[in-house]
Amino acid sequence: MEAREITAGKLLLAQGKTIACAESCTGGLLTSRLTDIAGSSAYVMGSVVSYTNEIKERLVGVKHETLAAHGAVSEETAREMAEGIRRAIRTDVGVGITGIAGPGGGTETKPVGLVYIAVATASGTTVTRNVFSGSRTENKRSSTEKALAMVIDALQEKNA
Repeated sequence: MEAREITAGKLLLAQGKTIACAESCTGGLLTSRLTDIAGSSAYVMGSVVSYTNEIKERLVGVKHETLAAHGAVSEETAREMAEGIRRAIRTDVGVGITGIAGPGGGTETKPVGLVYIAVATASGTTVTRNVFSGSRTENKRSSTEKALAMVIDALQEKNA
């Protein structure tokens, strides 16, 4: 079985589609994995590591009201990150990832390992709530694996 970044790249290339990412807790790992593939400049248009709320708002387009009401680690923020980066960079696919990689920073309602991942396309936006249970590095890797699987699923839908 080939790596998910290869599968996603092949699908993007075959469909003539482009992708952009807004990453928080993964720190650019998803974009790094996508660009590890030779020729990825044909479909990876750009990325923002939006580690702070200010950057989520200013560069990615997350509403201040969303952050105030739901926090940086929320379904709503992930959705706005994916839709915002897709709009800002003008791509077919936008990915937003926000969460708590660990080992600290978790709370009872938002534990370490909680990650929201969103994929936005012309046909809509899908958001998943995930709770990973590894180390910081493992949680980041698991987050990008899930994001790539979601991108592949979105591209395999008829009207992605």
